[in-house]
Amino acid sequence: MKRCLTLGVVAALLSPSTGYAQWFRYPTPGIPRLPDGRPNLSAPAPRDANRRPELSGIWAGWRWDLPLTDSLFFDLARDLPPSDVEMTPWAAAIQAQRESRDHVDDPIGYCLPPGVPRIDLMMQFKILVTPQETALLYETAAGLMFRQVFTDGRRLPEVTEPTWLGYSIGRWEGDTFVVETTGFKDAGWLDSRKGRPHSDALHVTERFHRIDFGHLALTITINDPKAYRKPWTVTTTLNLMPDTELLEGFCDNHDKTMEHRRITTPVREPPSPDPDRVTIAK
Repeated sequence: MKRCLTLGVVAALLSPSTGYAQWFRYPTPGIPRLPDGRPNLSAPAPRDANRRPELSGIWAGWRWDLPLTDSLFFDLARDLPPSDVEMTPWAAAIQAQRESRDHVDDPIGYCLPPGVPRIDLMMQFKILVTPQETALLYETAAGLMFRQVFTDGRRLPEVTEPTWLGYSIGRWEGDTFVVETTGFKDAGWLDSRKGRPHSDALHVTERFHRIDFGHLALTITINDPKAYRKPWTVTTTLNLMPDTELLEGFCDNHDKTMEHRRITTPVREPPSPDPDRVTIAK
């Protein structure tokens, strides 16, 4: 019952009824069209003044026509063999606790940020490109959120204030935009159904490669030596959402939802270990 409730809460937060954006079907300027007026999503990818693929647009992290749980948002390592995602004892214990409580402690259920890379796979987001930074504007029912990816040559900072979404820098490698992010709060969630944890040592690398006008390949590498034996990588495809815009979304009336949730107080998750004390789960 608790599991159904938990997935129900997440389903409500991700419901397509809140997913359709403002100005629905307003024609987006510059979109290649088929003879019947529909967007030609197989047209060649546009390029900017530097001949790099143009990433601007609204991109969907999953498809509404697929089952709710058929997404990397729920199981980031769904397409990988178990041997590729080996946890340390600390991480394995955290995941076991989360699953034993049927995932009721997921931050999203409390209108908190989903973390990176889970936020890429949650709903839709807009990419805005400027010469000095690339902004990612996220439409999530937990609230409007943003990330700044600096492309002005700076390095990742020495983190004194960890955050939900980390600190990001970006660079181009050929036709691929590479984003590196560190500086996360300890013990976040990488996915919803599995409840895989990460530590404050998490380093996420996202690689965005525009395949054609309507499709953006996203490759995600998780490197977290406190939580996983080795880095692991997953791939997915984001789909362009033309002729629409982002919609404001917040956890309105979520206090009413909480009135119907009967949740025992969780045992505090232990903080991630010091690097020299990390061992590997057998």
